[in-house]
Amino acid sequence: MPLLYLLGLVEWRTLGYLFVFLAAVVSVLELLRLFGGLDWAVYDDLTREYEQDNVAGYALYVYSQTAVALVFGPHIAVPGMLMLTIGDPISGLMGSAPVGELKSVRTLAAMFAVCFALAAPFVVPVSGVVAGGLAAAAGAAGAMLADGAKPVVAGYVIDDNLSIPPVACTAIAATLWLLT
Repeated sequence: MPLLYLLGLVEWRTLGYLFVFLAAVVSVLELLRLFGGLDWAVYDDLTREYEQDNVAGYALYVYSQTAVALVFGPHIAVPGMLMLTIGDPISGLMGSAPVGELKSVRTLAAMFAVCFALAAPFVVPVSGVVAGGLAAAAGAAGAMLADGAKPVVAGYVIDDNLSIPPVACTAIAATLWLLT
């Protein structure tokens, strides 16, 4: 979805509307899956064990992307979106950890490096090398931490599909606010 904006195919506001539409569709699908008996075979592939009775990761993915598209400007939101769409799969290929445990240092370092590389081209031109570089590093660190462990709060697993974009974008925005 952020590629539509980056390629100039949609304006930022239109992208936000598209995300709101997708969030509505996903909400209906999840309501039907969780409470309406919708049991498509594709859900067996899309959902993890801890998602069987909770909102699935694909929906959390859409919700987090929608939230950052509506809250932040593109120079902050797009890096957070890309950290989820590119950084998270790369991290997942490198290794995983059981719920509640931290991923390996090697996997965390790779996630940080990928996310920094994704953020820097967006924040450095807007904020300068020092502030932009620090903001990119803060966003990458936030994404790395959100990806590195899946904490359990009140019996619910905080999935990284939900946490990566808002944590990364908030870290970028806070750093830029402090430094500029």
